[in-house]
Amino acid sequence: MNSPLQTRTPAAPETFPGIFWCPDLISTRDLGPQGVEAVLHLTELMKSRPSVFQRALAGKQMVMFFEKPSLRTRLTFEAGMSSLGGSTMFVDQTHSRLDARESLSDIAHNLERWVDVIVLRTFSQETIEGMARHATIPVINALSDLEHPCQALADYFTLQERFGDLRKISLAYVGDGNNVAHSLLLTCACIGSSIRVATPKGYEPNQQIVADARKIAKQTGAQLEFLTDPIAAVAGVDAVYTDAWASMGQESEATERATLFQPYQVNRKLMAEAAPHAAFMHCLPAHRGEEVTNDVMDSENSVIFDQAENRLHVQKAILYLLLGGAVRLPVRSAHA
Repeated sequence: MNSPLQTRTPAAPETFPGIFWCPDLISTRDLGPQGVEAVLHLTELMKSRPSVFQRALAGKQMVMFFEKPSLRTRLTFEAGMSSLGGSTMFVDQTHSRLDARESLSDIAHNLERWVDVIVLRTFSQETIEGMARHATIPVINALSDLEHPCQALADYFTLQERFGDLRKISLAYVGDGNNVAHSLLLTCACIGSSIRVATPKGYEPNQQIVADARKIAKQTGAQLEFLTDPIAAVAGVDAVYTDAWASMGQESEATERATLFQPYQVNRKLMAEAAPHAAFMHCLPAHRGEEVTNDVMDSENSVIFDQAENRLHVQKAILYLLLGGAVRLPVRSAHA
C-alpha cells in the first residue's frame, strides 16, 4: 500500500476552540495575524501552567535534521517535546546536506510512516519547502538562510512579557538584513507593531519578504520602516536588536563585513539614543566586541537569556498546535 500512516489534513484541534491551525510552520506567513496571536497566547499558558501540559503529546515522535550547528534550537525543541510527553530523534546533517544521499521526496515518504513531525535546520529554504511539499506530516522551520520563525515568535513573546501590548511598542533592528530580520519583519506585521530596520546599502532584507510584510501590515496597521542610519533607527525605541554580521555559511565575508558594519555596532552610545527603558535583544550566539559590546550584552536592560528561555515555550506551543495536543484549554475572552 502507498498510503502513509498519517494524513496531511487532520481535523483542527477541538481542544482549543476557534484556534488558528495550519499544517506546517515553514514561514511566519503560514501563521498570519491570527496564527501569531494564537501561538503567543498558548505560549503564555504553557509557560505559566507547565504541569497541565505534561502529557499533551504523549506517544508523539519528533525527528530533527540539522545541517547547521545548534545549541538553543536543538535543546529547546528536545526539552520541549520531552516536557509534553513526546520523544525526539536527532540526525546530524552537518557533514552533508539532507538530500545528498537520496531525494527529499523519498526521505519524506519514509519519515511520514515513522514519526509525527519533522523539524529542519537547513541552509536552503527550498529544502524545508520541499520536505513540506512531499511529507504528509507537519514540518517546522527551525532555521533556514531565509527565515527563522521560531526565533522571532520567541522574541516578540519576550517583548510582550516586558512591555505588554505589542501594538504600542517599537523595535529597532540594526545590522544585516538576514533571516532573523526577515522573521522579525513578518511577525511585527502580523502583530500590528512597529519596527525600524537599519542596514548598510546592499544588505537590505529580501524584497519579497518586505513586500509580503507590507501587505500584512496594511491589514494590521503595523509600521515598517527601512533605513541605513542606525542612530535614526534606534531613536526613542523600546528595544534594540542585532545579530551576527556574518551568518553561518558567510564566514568568507567576515573580514569585509566587520569593516562595513562597524557603524552598526550596538554599544552604549547607540543604546543611549533609544528610550531609557529600552531592552537589548540578540538571538545568539553573539560575537562579543563585534556587533555588540560586552557592557550592552551584560547590562540590566539585556533580555538575551529571556529570549533564549522563551524559545522553549514558543516551540512547545507550536508543537502542540501542529500535533493537536490532548489538553482542554480555556478560551480567551474577547475582552482579555
